[in-house]
Amino acid sequence: MRMVAVVLAGGVGQRLGAGMPKQLLTLGGKTLVEHCVAAFDQAPGIDEVLVVMARGYTEQIEALLADGGYRKVTAVIEGGVTRPDSTRAALTAVAATALANTGPGDCGVLLHDAARPLVDQRIIADCVASLEVHDAAGVAVPASDTIVITDNGVMHSVPPRETLFRCQTPQCFRLPVITRAHELAAADPGFSPTDDCGVVLRYLPDVPVHIVPGSERNMKITYAQDLALAETVLARGEGASPGGRPPGAPAPCGSPRRSIARPEGPEGPSRTA
Repeated sequence: MRMVAVVLAGGVGQRLGAGMPKQLLTLGGKTLVEHCVAAFDQAPGIDEVLVVMARGYTEQIEALLADGGYRKVTAVIEGGVTRPDSTRAALTAVAATALANTGPGDCGVLLHDAARPLVDQRIIADCVASLEVHDAAGVAVPASDTIVITDNGVMHSVPPRETLFRCQTPQCFRLPVITRAHELAAADPGFSPTDDCGVVLRYLPDVPVHIVPGSERNMKITYAQDLALAETVLARGEGASPGGRPPGAPAPCGSPRRSIARPEGPEGPSRTA
């Protein structure tokens, strides 16, 4: 199966307050988007890397990546107004490439947020392995804090912590699955997804979304203090796992792959990362 990594860098990073897309901020001498691209470019299981960049920055990123000599980067395309718009633009580009290669039915897509520059080779390898047997999977780590559900500022209930995970990226799908899920989502004006596993959970409820173990190192850069923490983690080499799985982590592959569901309309709960 052909594996395509999509680095979603179409956001503008308003919460960071840097005056530029946060993907262009530097970490250890390289931009965040370069860190992500380099990780997938080095991964043996990845055949192609596609970058989705914010409007007005595609040429800058094309030049930057060309100078870096990343062999697997096939294109830098412009993102949309929203995260789902950017994902759909990427899926259209991946489908066009797949038709010229193995065909869309035999293509896996790893959707990765450029704000997570420290994704490592173990996570990528586990994502690729999961797509060999599953239709959908998402990287996640167990929640360490107690989570409460509130109503008007009052605690309502406490779900069992062992059932709660924090979503990371990549989020991984066979191309026909995620394409169909986004087709259904685009036809529903009342749904505004913030991640792609949530789209599959809502619109293709018969497709299980399996968990690939993540890591605390695979952190998201949202605020200025996150970037400072990432600099420290990168300098110390903390939490890197170039091969194998963390001790005690479950294998990403299990039950056989199931066929694609084709529901008549949206149903099932929505989850966001």
